[in-house]
Amino acid sequence: MQIHRDLTHLPALRRAVITIGTFDGVHSGHRHIIGQLQQTAAACDGETVIITFDPHPREVLQPGGPPIKLLTTLDEKIALLAAQGIDHLVIVPFTREFSELSARAYLEDFLIRTFNPHTIIIGYDHRFGHNREGGLELLEAEQNRYGFQLVEIPQQVVHDLAVSSTKIRKSLLEGNTDLANELLGYRYFIEGKVIHGDKMGRKLGYPTANIELTDSRKLIPAEGIYAIRVQIDRQGKALNGVMSIGTRPTFNGSDLRVEAHIFDFSGDIYNQLLRVEMISYIRANQKFDNIEALISQMDKDSLIARSVLQA
Repeated sequence: MQIHRDLTHLPALRRAVITIGTFDGVHSGHRHIIGQLQQTAAACDGETVIITFDPHPREVLQPGGPPIKLLTTLDEKIALLAAQGIDHLVIVPFTREFSELSARAYLEDFLIRTFNPHTIIIGYDHRFGHNREGGLELLEAEQNRYGFQLVEIPQQVVHDLAVSSTKIRKSLLEGNTDLANELLGYRYFIEGKVIHGDKMGRKLGYPTANIELTDSRKLIPAEGIYAIRVQIDRQGKALNGVMSIGTRPTFNGSDLRVEAHIFDFSGDIYNQLLRVEMISYIRANQKFDNIEALISQMDKDSLIARSVLQA
């Protein structure tokens, strides 16, 4: 997959079959669209082109609004799209100036002049241009004039897929990793560097890796205990473990921590990158009356996690 970040230096695209979107998560609904993109490109001997944006448009359009929580960082999205066998990924810098293009300027100056598309594939509800003034109606009216074919993903298909990034975010924030993973088509994961903590887990018999996420915009699932699989520096076989996301209420903590205990592992992994796949939610956080009760529950959590991970 070729990655393009500079629109002024795009190569000549051969019968470009394009689609446009944020593609956050690259979930199973996105992959349905990608499949259609690839089938259409194969039929016309064209190239597949995905146009996406960075930063996320909401970060520019709603600067004072709630912070966006991404299912995938830009690097993660690139890797997931590359795995789908796309020919070209174009990352468009999303700016206030770009957002203020009229729908016609977006069509003529951006889509047509930059990509000269053979085919445009978009969902029935896709909107573009200033104040989202453009949509299918403009593309349909202008396709003969500009010589591109328009493929609409109809409302029924989108609804039948029943997948959206919003639904996946909601599932993760509710601790429903099973549904989130089903909708994604893969296991949700987070990545971060192992940093020094207060070594409390070691004192309890459960040494943990304190994880500092590589991108603060990445969505952290609901607080609680999870069965996980961990890969160190993106190398080797994934290791089983259990993870806590929370403020450690038994110790009256206040800062949110992401801490992973890797089963049957004793290596030094400070400053290394951990990739943690969320396999299953075990339970919510709770405050225990004493250390002994906490350790007893941690023993139970580990047994549950081992059982889940062996299934």
